[in-house]
Amino acid sequence: MRSAYSVETVRTAERELMARLPEGALMQRAVAGLAAACADLLGRVYGSRVVLLVGSGDNGGDTLYAGARLARRGAGVTAVLLAPERTHAGGLAALRRAGGRTVAPGAGDALIERADLVLDGIVGIGGKGGLRPDAVPLAAAAERSRAAIVAVDLPSGVDVDTGEVHGAAVRADLTVTFGTHKPGLLVDPAREYAGSVRLVDIGLELPARAELEALQHADVARLLPRPAAESDKYRRGVVGIAAGSARYPGAAVLAVAGALRGGAGAVRYVGPAGHAVIARFPETLVSDQGPRRAGRVQAWVVGPGAGDDAATVAEVLEAEVPVLIDADGLRLAEVAAVRGRGAPTLMTPHAGEAAALLGVAREEVEGARLAAVRELAGRYGATVLLKGSTTLVADAGGDGVVRVNATGTGWLATAGSGDVLSGLAGSLLAAGLSAVDAGSVGAYLHGLAGRFAAEGAPVGAHDVAEAVGRAWRDVVS
Repeated sequence: MRSAYSVETVRTAERELMARLPEGALMQRAVAGLAAACADLLGRVYGSRVVLLVGSGDNGGDTLYAGARLARRGAGVTAVLLAPERTHAGGLAALRRAGGRTVAPGAGDALIERADLVLDGIVGIGGKGGLRPDAVPLAAAAERSRAAIVAVDLPSGVDVDTGEVHGAAVRADLTVTFGTHKPGLLVDPAREYAGSVRLVDIGLELPARAELEALQHADVARLLPRPAAESDKYRRGVVGIAAGSARYPGAAVLAVAGALRGGAGAVRYVGPAGHAVIARFPETLVSDQGPRRAGRVQAWVVGPGAGDDAATVAEVLEAEVPVLIDADGLRLAEVAAVRGRGAPTLMTPHAGEAAALLGVAREEVEGARLAAVRELAGRYGATVLLKGSTTLVADAGGDGVVRVNATGTGWLATAGSGDVLSGLAGSLLAAGLSAVDAGSVGAYLHGLAGRFAAEGAPVGAHDVAEAVGRAWRDVVS
């Protein structure tokens, strides 16, 4: 499991550790990892040109000390001091002893243009808002240059706790972060600015509960349902799919495709697209008698391609089993009906649907994804999976650990992809996973399947569904 902690939690852990270590020891642990990462990126340190963008405080100190280590290995290192009167004194002295030099911000552009490596040490984890005006030209020059850009702990200008970006920020190729991941390194839009992320262990003792967590292969493998020797199709779980319409029969087919690959033993389909479903998947149990008379299920999926069929959505919400609501179902589900359910509910909106439910602009959701998923979960009393460039899963109420999905590809932004995910996650619900686990495991497999199906080229949603088995085997192998 990859975990991320807030600034307050990290600072508390740092203070506790510093109290037990000799003065400066913690910083030198961080600096050693930072300098090693820079050397790895450069390949050849001797003779390389390195520019340090140095702000005030310990973040600037880390940058200066790392620059000193590179200078001692033969790099030409120049520090651009954005706050000369508040520059870390020890780090500055170390750089000068190693042969590094310093310049004012006005001289930075020309140096950056010729640099092989730029270290962003402008703002530390306590920074809020975008870059200050005097730092903006330096960040822009770095982005225009051919230099590799390494952010120290986080890219300057992003909000470390929320992943939001207000104004200009540094775009890094690599972020070297210390002690633990921070939320802004895992959540877009800030994640886009971080590039690759390298974690340097500095010995922090952190609480068991994080602010964010991202499943890895081993975590997903542990959660995936596996049939036992005495299992039959009913013991493995039956998922009901109430989806599709005369206008959108394909949504039903794709949701069933995802469900058949999600671990449940059987799939019941209810709706007007039965002929299309049975033609593609003859193993599906098809009914046209409505959800109540479809037969026993362990979970329902409702909404994909449903059009304006509010009655079916309401009927499914009355069921005493877990329910996944997607697509049109999100618009048709009454808040009170969702909040009043006794069984778990998993909602799976994309940013546009989430914006409509919250009554805000889509851009507001995309710019503050963490806040949006928590607010939706709290408003509906449901687990919410917010789809997008980084998929987030918040538990019912929105006050627990939020899971962020680490898989996926831009090629998943294709019609019907969400229908496959809803069927897949619904099947995992029927197989016995909790709403949070079903959503996060479903998103993980779906993202991995998207990568496998695409392999760098456009794909259709049916390709993604067919690649779920490959993703499953990759996880458990």
